[in-house]
Order: sequence, then C-alpha cells, then structure tokens
Amino acid sequence: MGHTGVKGLMKNKKVFFISMFASFGGLLYGYQQGVLGQAVVMNSFIRDFPEVHNSPSKLGWLTSVLQLGGWVGSLSSGVFGEVFSRKHTMFAGSLWVVLGSFLAAGARNTSYLYAGRLCTGLGVGTLSAIGPLYNAELAPPEMRGFLIALQQLTTTIGIMLAYWAAFGSNYIGGTGDGQSDMAWRLPMIIQGLPAVILCIGLFFMPFSPRLLVNKGKDAEALKTLAYLRNLPEDHYLVQVEYLEIKSDYEFEKAIFDKRFPKLSRDVGNSVWRREFAQYSNIFRSKDNFKRVALASLVMFFQQWTGIDSIIYYAPIIFQSLGLTGSTISLLASGVVGVINVATTVPAIYYIDRIGRKPLMMTGSVGMCICETVIGAIVATCASDWSKHVAAGWVAVVFVWLYIINFAYSWGPGSWILIAEIFPISIRAKGTSIGASANWMNNFIIAFVTPPMLSGIGYGTYLFFAFWSAAGGVFIWFCIPETKGKTLEEMDQVFGSHTAAEELEEFARVQERVGLTALIRGGPAALVGSSDEESLTKDGVVAHFSKV
Repeated sequence: MGHTGVKGLMKNKKVFFISMFASFGGLLYGYQQGVLGQAVVMNSFIRDFPEVHNSPSKLGWLTSVLQLGGWVGSLSSGVFGEVFSRKHTMFAGSLWVVLGSFLAAGARNTSYLYAGRLCTGLGVGTLSAIGPLYNAELAPPEMRGFLIALQQLTTTIGIMLAYWAAFGSNYIGGTGDGQSDMAWRLPMIIQGLPAVILCIGLFFMPFSPRLLVNKGKDAEALKTLAYLRNLPEDHYLVQVEYLEIKSDYEFEKAIFDKRFPKLSRDVGNSVWRREFAQYSNIFRSKDNFKRVALASLVMFFQQWTGIDSIIYYAPIIFQSLGLTGSTISLLASGVVGVINVATTVPAIYYIDRIGRKPLMMTGSVGMCICETVIGAIVATCASDWSKHVAAGWVAVVFVWLYIINFAYSWGPGSWILIAEIFPISIRAKGTSIGASANWMNNFIIAFVTPPMLSGIGYGTYLFFAFWSAAGGVFIWFCIPETKGKTLEEMDQVFGSHTAAEELEEFARVQERVGLTALIRGGPAALVGSSDEESLTKDGVVAHFSKV
C-alpha cells in the first residue's frame, strides 16, 4: 500500500487540492447548520419575527424545513450524479444554495425565511451526498479516508464560521433593543459566498474516472486517472487501477443483465430508465440491500447521538444550562465550533491508520458518558441555576467534551463509510440513500428538540445517551473494518462475490479486460527494473496483487 498521512498527501497533492475544493459543499453544510441557531437568539431577529421566537413548534419547523430540502436533494442526487455527472450535480447544488441564502437574507416575512431555508436545504443535501462520493472516486485507497474526511473537516469549519460570524455581527447596532437587522442578515449573506466560489471552481475540476468508465469513456478515464496520480498513462499503477475499475464495472453490469434479464431488456438504452431500474436492483439483491441498510443505519445512529440538537440549538441549550444573555450563549457556542474543528483535524489524519471501527466505538462511549452527566446535572440543578452557577458551567464543559468525542469518531467516520462501501453499479444511489437517511433523521431531530427541551428537560440528554451507546454496539457487531481497502475490494470485505458462479464470472471479466495478464506480468511488463524496485519498496505491488 502507498503512504498514508502527510507522506501520502505529499505524493497526492493534486488530488488533495481538488478534494479540498470539492469539500466546499461541507463548508456550506456546516455553515447552514450553525447559522440559524445563532440568529434566533438575537434581539433584532426576535423583533422582526416574534412569532418564531414565541413558538417552539414554529422554530422547529424553520430549522427542520432545511433538513426536508436536504433529504430531497441528497436522495435525487443519486440519479442526477449518474445522468449528468458528479461535478455537474454539485454545480446545481451550489446554485440552490446561492438562491436560498439570499432569499433568507432578504426575508421580510416568515414565508421568505421558509423558502430560503428549503432551497438551501436542496443545495446542501445534494452536495452532502455527491461531495464525499466524488472525493472517494478520485482518491487512492491509502488516502481515501483522509480525503473523504475533508468533507467533515470543512463541515466543522463551516459550523465554526457560522458561530463566530454571528457572534461578531451581534454587535451591529448594539446588543440591545436597537440592534440592526443586519446583525442576523449578514451571516445569511455570508452563507452564499462559498457557493458562488464553488460554482466557478467546478469548471476547472476533473470528472470522476469511475464515472467515465461507467459512461464508456475509457480513454478519458485513463487520462484523468494518470493526471490524478501524476504518472504517465502507461505506468503500471495507473494501468492496474484503471483495469480494476473497468473490471468491477463490467462485472456489475454482467451480473445485473444476468440476474434481471427482462428488466435489462426493458430499460434498453434509456439512461433515465436504467438509472431508476438500478434502484430496484438495490432491493432485488440481498448484498446491495444489506449495504444500503447498513449505510442508512450508520446515519440513523449518527443523528440520534444528538449531535445536531447541539449544533442547531447551542445558544438555546446553553441558556437552558444557566448562561444568561444572548452574548454569553453565543460565545459558548463559538467555543463549540473551535473544539469541533480542532478535534476533527487529527481525526482525519489518524482514521486511515487506526481504522473506522475503533474510533467510532470509543466515541460512542465518550458521548454516552457526557450526555449522562449533563442529564444528571440538569435533573438536580435546573430548578434554580442562580444557586448552581458552578454546576451549570460543569454541564457546559461536558457539552464541549461531548463535541470532542463526536468530532474524532462519528463525525468523519460515518461519511467515510457511506462513501466507500458500495459497488460501482449502485455507488451514487447508495451514497445518496445513506445521505438522505442522515437528512431525514436530521429533520426529525431539528423538529423535536425544542419541544423536548421545554417538555422533558434532562430526559432529552438521557434519551440521546441511550442512542449513543446503541450506536457503538451497532458498529461493533455490524460494520466490518474498511481501512486501506480499494473501492473494488469492498465486495470481499462485505462477503460478496462468494458464490462460485460469481467468482467465475468475475475472473472471466478480469481476464477479458486484461487485468489478470497485467498482474501476472508484474511491473516489468510496463516499466523498467528500477521503477519496479521502487514500486515494490513502497508496497504498492503487493497491494495490487490481491486483486
């Protein structure tokens, strides 16, 4: 296997910078998560929209309508990503964010606020599904977790920027009754700027090699792969990786035609019909359904740790823990943003070394403990925080510790898993379904959190503590370790291709596309002996010999 971490980054600078830019979608996703919760505690927002401030259900709807749009955007991106390409789908998502951001920023009534949040949700939902998929398909296997996790890092940066932008804009016109409405409008305006930059930058980014193979554009796929790896097209590693992708695609297509001959004939050459037919392939194949179910459950447990109840309503939660005044609660929320980023940075560095499972199980234990402690403090002290100021700050500290435990584990780990576990034939659709599960559960969390906080108080934290622990048990028993595996090796990880006829078909496909002959010949068949020695030293030949 090639180098991971900083060494791997230095060998793959081109892929790193492309992936970083593609992860702007994560920045937008994070920013919209944090921005509304900051705005609703500002005096100018309360003055402009008192009906939202005075109604937990209306506040829940204003927050959750974005998640509803995100669910639609992420689910539809599976088809659009195949028909129009990954990068064109990201472009459309960025345009939705631009429209939604400025609708919300210029809102004079709640209808415009709702419309802006819905449009923004469509955009960030699309980007949340396609961004990690695009990064996964560009990345070499030893760097894939690192590069996909950039999405989570930029998400945490977006949350932090939203918190601190709101903290700064809170002083426009003062923090009292005379506060300017630009205090809450400016953070909404800022939200649209990264989307504009992403729209422009996408014109200069390559198409996914795996998508190009899927479209029959083999020459362009090989050229793009060589460009991404900084190697000539006839280099052994480029050829092997290209033929791995080609053989996996040919195998999945052959199996689909073999299993569902009538369905295959019915869809013919219609791109749209074939794409929608692939959704039925998810439910007709036990292996495909298993992976989609696991991806959806990963996102279910990620959301029911309660993370977005903290992210969306941090100022309100901190006020409920005894921090009086909007400025202090906004400041405490800003600390959440800083901690989130600071913990995610080392996590994306180590996740390809330590693995997904150990980090996610450890994070589940940590989150469960923190939420249990917070629940106990609220249960005993919430009746009069003025007499329990120190206890209130202890609860705040445990909220920060909870964020740490999420940021190094379920934050990056969940998005990496849903981007890497699917076969090529359903990868875009599987990833979009996994992301849509995140958004649907996100929608429910955003809607029920305000009534839960006002209705059951400390029970809210104990409820989420239970699900945090359950998530760790789920990872232990149900999710295999995927670190260091190529996307084409995921079938073996999940026990697919085990039937004798499938193994025979897979071998025939590998031989037909030339992969078997190339691996048998080794690097010497394409490169000189000095290159062969270098490849063997780096361990990449041993890695590819497993195909």
